[in-house]
Amino acid sequence: MAKRAPTPNWRAWLARWDEQQESFNPSRERRFDAMFDVLAAALPRRFTALDLGCGPGSLTARLLRRFPAARVVAVDFDPVVLQVGRGALSGLGDRITWVDANLGAPGWTMSLPRRRFDAAVSTTALHWLRRPELRRLYRDLAPLIRPRGVVLNGDYLPWGAQRPRLGRLAERARRNAFGGKSLQSEWAGWNRWWRDIEKEAALQDEFVLRKERFPTPHGSSRDSPVPLEFHLRALRRAGFRDVDVVWQEMENRVLVGFR
Repeated sequence: MAKRAPTPNWRAWLARWDEQQESFNPSRERRFDAMFDVLAAALPRRFTALDLGCGPGSLTARLLRRFPAARVVAVDFDPVVLQVGRGALSGLGDRITWVDANLGAPGWTMSLPRRRFDAAVSTTALHWLRRPELRRLYRDLAPLIRPRGVVLNGDYLPWGAQRPRLGRLAERARRNAFGGKSLQSEWAGWNRWWRDIEKEAALQDEFVLRKERFPTPHGSSRDSPVPLEFHLRALRRAGFRDVDVVWQEMENRVLVGFR
């Protein structure tokens, strides 16, 4: 009989994920808190949120701790991080529903277990999407969010080409914050996490599927990051109102839109 691989320490992998994320975004917890302050002010005590690009569940876990009556539908297309999240947050039971779906692809909403949500939230995720996918995602979200519901995106949202001075200012501030280190140095923790977790025998099938879905490594695209102005315009055209930035540190921002 073949020997079964030992069960990984999922919580430890989630903790290491949080550590590497904070290594290049020291304001991460403040950004989470800003997003939750908006949810607390905008929504009733009991609500259901859609976590877009949930990863292993960092945002979902914090949201459910802050709001004990809330539920989350957590969506991602990466089978590895979904498995880490399912294992690490299994104690939250049916307060989380995990969904494997390709955000921004045609028909992705058909995988969702419900057709109405009070909020959609995302953090450090939608920068993966290109402009056509973002347009589709925002259009698809509009009918899913109930009237007076809210969309929140916490991410790197740079100034566009129309504001080159501000862009250069933000880049200098970033380099100062990291002691002049290059972006490649900032990615060291991310690369180390993936290199180490790929050794987990229990995740062999998930890594095979992941490489089929993502043949090009994250960060290797030549596309420029989608600027803030595009997100603002796309959300408004999709039917969201009062779209604006509610928190920021240079180009690290929280963007909000209401139905």
